[in-house]
Amino acid sequence: MKSLLIKDTTLEERKEIVQNALNFGLSDCDGGEMADIYDDYILGLKELADINREFSERHAGEVVSGDRREKKGCSKM
Repeated sequence: MKSLLIKDTTLEERKEIVQNALNFGLSDCDGGEMADIYDDYILGLKELADINREFSERHAGEVVSGDRREKKGCSKM
């Protein structure tokens, strides 16, 4: 597997990495808001590991209840 580090990827490759990761198992209306947190990776400002660690630290212990598909703009499947 190729390295995902900024130094080893191009801007286009980082866009594709994020797109592929967020589309895995998601419907059209899920995950769109998540893409924004990876902008710094795509632009080469922060590594994926740093972004994921910061996200985990901010949201540790949060519990999501209910049907996750019932987000604003999404209809139930």
